[in-house]
Amino acid sequence: MTARLIDGKGIAETLREEVKQNVIKRASQGLPAPGLATVIVGDNPASKVYVRMKHKACQEAGILSIGHALPAETSQEEVEKLIGELNNDPKIHGILIQLPLSAGLDEESVLNAIKLRKDVDGFHPINIGRLAQKGREPLFTPATPSGIMYLLEEAGAQLEGAKAVVLGRSNIVGMPVSLLLIKANSTVTICHSRTIDIPSLTRKADVLIAAVGIPEFVRGDWIKPGAIVIDVGVNRVEDETRKRGYRLVGDVAFEEAREVAGAITPVPGGVGPMTIAMLLRNTLRAARLADEDIVV
Repeated sequence: MTARLIDGKGIAETLREEVKQNVIKRASQGLPAPGLATVIVGDNPASKVYVRMKHKACQEAGILSIGHALPAETSQEEVEKLIGELNNDPKIHGILIQLPLSAGLDEESVLNAIKLRKDVDGFHPINIGRLAQKGREPLFTPATPSGIMYLLEEAGAQLEGAKAVVLGRSNIVGMPVSLLLIKANSTVTICHSRTIDIPSLTRKADVLIAAVGIPEFVRGDWIKPGAIVIDVGVNRVEDETRKRGYRLVGDVAFEEAREVAGAITPVPGGVGPMTIAMLLRNTLRAARLADEDIVV
């Protein structure tokens, strides 16, 4: 059996086009374009790349995007002052703080400073808290976990009653996607660096989410035949045969896994494109909340 590929790139392109058409429709109705502000502190090269990609995607979708690049020595007070200004700017519907922040800054305090209805990254403590509570709904859910859930839906995953295993417990992916799977009535096991005998758990998973940041950590014989595998990892490994001297691989040994799984995301072209698509969707939603003048 060879696994069916879950085309995250193609699915994301469709979502981005839907957002673009909705932005065009807003303009025809005399409504303002959704506005996204990004805040990056420091000189992390990867963060700069991610922010550039987000601004490019906004431009293509007709979303106003404004970037704020602050030096690494920026104080907590200065960062939170900027957030306060963005909170009060009617042109800005969503605020994205690019993580990680520079050393010495209080991440939770910074995220807590964002107005709830502008928290398009879904990391505000209240949004995460609502996600964790039965019967409560957050205004926004984090982009990557939301993208994973969308891919599972597109892949035809039957989540109710399914056994799901999540490898990784990060605040950005592992924990929120586990909560989303629980909301979908899956039985969820979270594995991490202290988990004993991880393969014995993954072999029982109908749905496997790999988000540990270790190249090809999950081997083919760790996977239940027919399982749906979502590979979140993007890792560089040296490869002298490539022009750049490296290639990108996921957290799953793809060639092995595709011979066992029922469906699997590739790397690249799987989860990555979905993150930006879901961010654009969240920004559009934030603009609609502003239209309705919802106070949260």
